[in-house]
Amino acid sequence: MFLLRGLFYFLIAATLISSGSSTTILKTPTTLDFVRFRGTLKVLTRIDPTTYYKDTEGFTGLEYDLVTLFAKRLGVKVKFIVPDTFEDLLNQIAAGKADIAAASLTITEQRRKHMRFTMPYHQITEQIIFRSSNRRPKKPTDLKHGILEVVKGTSHVESLKKLQQQTPGLDWLVNDQLDTNGLLYLVNEGLIDYTVADSNQITLIGRFFPKLNVAFDISPSRQIAWALPKSNDASLYNEVQQFFKKITRDHTLEQLLERHYGHANLNYVGLCKFREHVRSRLPEYRSLFKQASAKNNLDWRLLAAIGYQESHWLEKATSPTGVKGIMMLTRGTARQLGIKQRTDPVQSIFGGARYFRQRINKIPLRIPEPDRTWMALAAYNVGFGHLEDARILTQQRGGNPDQWIDVKKSLPLLSKKKWYKRVKHGYARGREPVRYVENIRSYFDLLIWLTEENRIRKNAMSTKTIEPKQPNMALDITPPAL
Repeated sequence: MFLLRGLFYFLIAATLISSGSSTTILKTPTTLDFVRFRGTLKVLTRIDPTTYYKDTEGFTGLEYDLVTLFAKRLGVKVKFIVPDTFEDLLNQIAAGKADIAAASLTITEQRRKHMRFTMPYHQITEQIIFRSSNRRPKKPTDLKHGILEVVKGTSHVESLKKLQQQTPGLDWLVNDQLDTNGLLYLVNEGLIDYTVADSNQITLIGRFFPKLNVAFDISPSRQIAWALPKSNDASLYNEVQQFFKKITRDHTLEQLLERHYGHANLNYVGLCKFREHVRSRLPEYRSLFKQASAKNNLDWRLLAAIGYQESHWLEKATSPTGVKGIMMLTRGTARQLGIKQRTDPVQSIFGGARYFRQRINKIPLRIPEPDRTWMALAAYNVGFGHLEDARILTQQRGGNPDQWIDVKKSLPLLSKKKWYKRVKHGYARGREPVRYVENIRSYFDLLIWLTEENRIRKNAMSTKTIEPKQPNMALDITPPAL
């Protein structure tokens, strides 16, 4: 690094001297200059569904998307560095061994002494997590009767120390090997009684471990931000600040938060029922979903998620309105697709796949993924005409008709006369397609988690240099295997 930085300074000086101008002033290069010269932004992170992980489409996560956008702004590549432990990550950014730590870091006064935080971009609370089959602890004194374990170096330790001052006898174990995901796994399996997790972590990973539940908060609302080494050179820090101000103003940050957190809404009963149906019903139809998806260039798990939302994978399912079969096709849709028997699984699944592909193809090409797929799902449920009406209302209300985060706010208005009388296709139960899309996104996530044969493992991760590209547009959030 020192040789590279020295070469950088030499080249800058040589360029200035060779200009031949007697008025040239030699400027000391900044950290930002050096990052651009090096062509690589070094970023410390951790494998977590809230930050950075690998799914079927490649790397993703909120921090991955944010860092990728920032690197694109700088015109450089990204080198993501995953330390062995959370404490290592904090020590490395404090020691200046990377440019930025983007790891869903909570801002605390103790950490401010060793690193510099940017403006916050998310808020969380710290929560006690327990196993649903056990008695729920209602207050800190209840934690004395079980094993409480937390990750070394996290803000959770600081919060427990404060709690201990009002709760004499409160004690806990500190784990320097596992991360929070690992401890959540131990709670889910009944190997320890309690741990502490940030609310955004449990929102995402709780869907994959349905035995987990939240007992109570142990902290006020805390802010999440990037961290940089402390330095008199504020060039990179100021650039990060401008970046977050920009993506806040243009709603890019809001859209990314919705993309990663907006659909994690299934309750405990729904999760358990879905897992049971994956075991008892899905095997009979899995090959059909795979064949139909391959023929229509779809992920078979997305098609299966649609089928589950429609019928819970019941081939004889019939609604009061007359739609039938696994994919719950209307009589008119079946006629259009040439389907003679809607309750026949083969005809229903292949017909549903073809119909969904048609919905995707009708969405304007300028709309990028994943919004394109989400709008196609809404159209599958409520009809393309009503979706277009919602997009028109979105534009009239000053929103972006090409972004799902804005369109989903307009869809419920189609049930109100004040709004539906303004559009071509009139009344629609607009809340239904919003819930429909969110449920399917959750089912899709769970299917990937439950069916992926080679889940990513932390010890298999090595430092990787990722080419700058658009944020990953995968629909799912698949946490690493524990």
